[in-house]
Amino acid sequence: MTALDIQISVEAEGWSSEEDLLAFATKVLDAAVDFLKREEGQPFPKMPVELSLVFTDDENIREINAEWRDKDKATNVLSFPAFPLEPGGMPGPMLGDIVIARETVEREALELEKSFGDHLTHLLVHGFLHLFGYDHMDEEEAEEMESLETRILAVLGLSDPYAGQEPL
Repeated sequence: MTALDIQISVEAEGWSSEEDLLAFATKVLDAAVDFLKREEGQPFPKMPVELSLVFTDDENIREINAEWRDKDKATNVLSFPAFPLEPGGMPGPMLGDIVIARETVEREALELEKSFGDHLTHLLVHGFLHLFGYDHMDEEEAEEMESLETRILAVLGLSDPYAGQEPL
């Protein structure tokens, strides 16, 4: 039995089908859950935890970013925890929402010379960790979160997205 009940909403053109996105997200996030349980001792309830993924565009994510974060600009991923959660804490029945903007992901993937799928994988893991209380507001937090991202991505066969960079 999977630990997640993933709900998908595609709110913009250019994304794959909901079925394909669900299969992709399930593969990525199940690997993240397995890693967190095994390596970090992350507890999970016996029943699946609900998670909402919204696949949108730059205009919609700009509006969300302006409304919720007072930043009137597009971004790649936003995470909205359903309940405050400290790293290592037990999630409730609803984990939260992750919103991803296609154009920004495409643009960044080109700039980083990565495939769209690899960059999307990284952003899903990044957003997912935010729902578990991980953040990158200071250097110590950034190092911890980036280390987790890098180790989860390695399980998925991807290289360190932060190689050669200072923490966020």
